[in-house]
Amino acid sequence: MTTDVDTSAQPPGPSAAPTVASPITGGPVKLFSRQWFSGILLRYSMVIVVLLVIAYFSYRSARFSTPDNLVTILVAAAPFALIALGQTLVILTGGIDLSVGSVIAVSAMAAAATAKANPGQVWMTVLVAMVVGLAVGCLNGILVSRINVPPFIATLGTLTAGSGAAYVIGGGAPINGLPPEFGSIANTKILGLQIPVLLMIVGIIGLAIVMKRTTYGMRVYAVGGNRNAAEIAGINAKNVLFSVYAISGLLAGLSGVMLASRVISGPPNLGQGYELDAIAAVVIGGASLMGGRGSIWGTALGLFMIMTLNNGLDILVVPAYWQDVIKGVLIVAAVAVDVWSTRRRT
Repeated sequence: MTTDVDTSAQPPGPSAAPTVASPITGGPVKLFSRQWFSGILLRYSMVIVVLLVIAYFSYRSARFSTPDNLVTILVAAAPFALIALGQTLVILTGGIDLSVGSVIAVSAMAAAATAKANPGQVWMTVLVAMVVGLAVGCLNGILVSRINVPPFIATLGTLTAGSGAAYVIGGGAPINGLPPEFGSIANTKILGLQIPVLLMIVGIIGLAIVMKRTTYGMRVYAVGGNRNAAEIAGINAKNVLFSVYAISGLLAGLSGVMLASRVISGPPNLGQGYELDAIAAVVIGGASLMGGRGSIWGTALGLFMIMTLNNGLDILVVPAYWQDVIKGVLIVAAVAVDVWSTRRRT
């Protein structure tokens, strides 16, 4: 006579191993397996790289890991953070904003001219810079969302026009002789931190919440992921596209007045090439140039990576041209990792 045994109630044998969802594909994998480790390395590759860079510079120079140097990095990152946040929204929709560098210049010149004509009116100076940035951003938004000009062409045009306008405002020369109150915009400290650093922290946290917890963030991701499907679902893609370019211009204008206030001057070439650093921060942070994928926290991490590299290489007296080479390699590596991880997911 045979006896049936319910094997389902038996405890697992010694060969059984717990499984978890793969960090990349989402499918089940064995915990601490080779596939699990590779998934963790891919998903948190930028965090790992940042930690390794910090460890290397801390080893090479005791000056790097001091609190004063951390504040220096944050102060340098603050203006870039504002334009990188705006660039993140644009790239999430599948576009690109090449005009932010010239928006910084024309906003800084407009703010400097206002400060010189109206000494003591700090609020007016900041407002003028933000209005100028918003105006250029709205122009980009109209060209892209209403007239259907490709983002690259539209923002390249405003980049060129903005650069010229910055020189027109100053008559071809920097605006100097500004009142001391103008320097207080960027150099005033609140809770021990300069105003640009506080704006950066508030901007990162606030925009991260908006993109993660609100319907507006969902619409931005939807338009970037599949515009046709988003419109079928009832999302006004034109309004979303207009809004991201307007926000990008507004933040660039605010960044312009902060940079001009730091040097208490209005250089017409201020912000030149900044758009490339902003795009690099977004891409290194894991955003896809095709749209629909990326995060504010990723951009913040990418920006911190670039600023940490710049600071550490300066401390080690590495020539500026080598710094550009290193940043270029980082951008290519970040895109390569993104493409590889996407193929693994699909």
